Amino acid sequence: MAILPPGYSIRRTESRDYEEVVETLKVLTVVGDVTRANFDETLAVWDSTTVKSGDREIRAYNPHVIVNADDRVVATGTVLIERKIIRNCGLVGHVEDIAVAKDQQGKQLGLLLIQHLTKLAHEAGCYKVILDCDEKNVGFYEKCGYRRCGVEMDHRL
Repeated sequence: MAILPPGYSIRRTESRDYEEVVETLKVLTVVGDVTRANFDETLAVWDSTTVKSGDREIRAYNPHVIVNADDRVVATGTVLIERKIIRNCGLVGHVEDIAVAKDQQGKQLGLLLIQHLTKLAHEAGCYKVILDCDEKNVGFYEKCGYRRCGVEMDHRL
């Protein structure tokens, strides 16, 4: 099991992370013109959206960051917990938007973040955790314990 470098920690994403989360996500994809107000509103919605897991209410959106000793965001990712009809109205975790700052790559931070988010999904009672990725990232996710399963499709609007 990988270990965080000294001084690094994983925590839930907070409003103060706005600039660094947006910047880190640019490593992954086009972010767009996300304002602080947009960011804070999204976090507020995420913080208040829950799903039932047995007799517990759990957060459906679980955005997390890895920060270094200076409290700088160096990696970000989310696990979304979805309630299904299938599998006895079971829960599925969706890992989304994993990004590691360019100057922090090679420190196993992506692996650590994936492990953390997967553990959160397991603790929530999910029967599986899934993710979509580019072909070039399949090897990385296999190292994280995931396996190729099915085909991703999208319909851009």
